[in-house]
Amino acid sequence: MTQTEAQAQAPAEKTQKPIVPFLRLPEVAEGEAYLVGSKCKSCGLIYLGQRRACGKCFSRELEEVRLSNEGELYVFSVVHQTAPGIPVPYIAAIVDLDDGVSVRANVEGLDPNKPDKSWFGTRLEMFTEKVRTDREGNEVIAFKFRPKK
Repeated sequence: MTQTEAQAQAPAEKTQKPIVPFLRLPEVAEGEAYLVGSKCKSCGLIYLGQRRACGKCFSRELEEVRLSNEGELYVFSVVHQTAPGIPVPYIAAIVDLDDGVSVRANVEGLDPNKPDKSWFGTRLEMFTEKVRTDREGNEVIAFKFRPKK
């Protein structure tokens, strides 16, 4: 057996994969996961994820920036029906990050059985967790938010 054949038969190294392309996972165990956005070099507007052009000034000069891991709960909905295998109820929300970008995410740490209008404006912090394993055995990592301690 050649070395190439042996490599083809050897199991691939299992890894962690982000559930969305704008989630960056740390290379080392001590690192912290974070979200990335695109910042327009002309007008300074920041977008979630990668962009080819600014929607405000149409500039094509954008740079990748690290987004804040903290923000406020802007709006939420308690989900009671979903796809099979996903536990309900859970809280789906829009979180306004400190740098002005909004992101959709699930919120944990609030009781979905007792929703309260006082939750609006609650300070939240992002965290990550494994949500499933893909067909190749890699861990799929998602981001969520919880009330800031």
